[in-house]
Amino acid sequence: MVHVERQVTVQRPLAEVVRYLADFSHAVDWDPGTQECDRIDSGPLAEGAQWHNVSVFRGRRTELRYRLVTLTDDHVVFVGENRTATSRDDLGFRAEGESTVITYRATIRFHGLARLADPFLRREFERLGDEITVSMPEAIERHPA
Repeated sequence: MVHVERQVTVQRPLAEVVRYLADFSHAVDWDPGTQECDRIDSGPLAEGAQWHNVSVFRGRRTELRYRLVTLTDDHVVFVGENRTATSRDDLGFRAEGESTVITYRATIRFHGLARLADPFLRREFERLGDEITVSMPEAIERHPA
């Protein structure tokens, strides 16, 4: 299992930040590995909503089906799955005046033989975590209110 945690502060109100990040299709803007992320169901954005995500990691294309499992005023969790891995993106939010502090936690659990790659991939996921501390605030700041 690989776990990455980062914290960033953005100059936007909490409700606006949660609303933006709760739509996982925006991952194409803030997640450096995501190439495509399309909602595959319809209706209001709510727990149970699903997305098809295409990412490139270490030069390899991978596809996951993500589901929104938690959506509250200060917490959003997505779980993505395919044959080789389960990914959990856990976002916690805290207001600080007119700003919002985001705690981003990503946990990737590999299945079967892919588990053997854990020690070798940890550094790459840490690098992606560092990139998110730049790309996520930039995407939020660019997004219209």
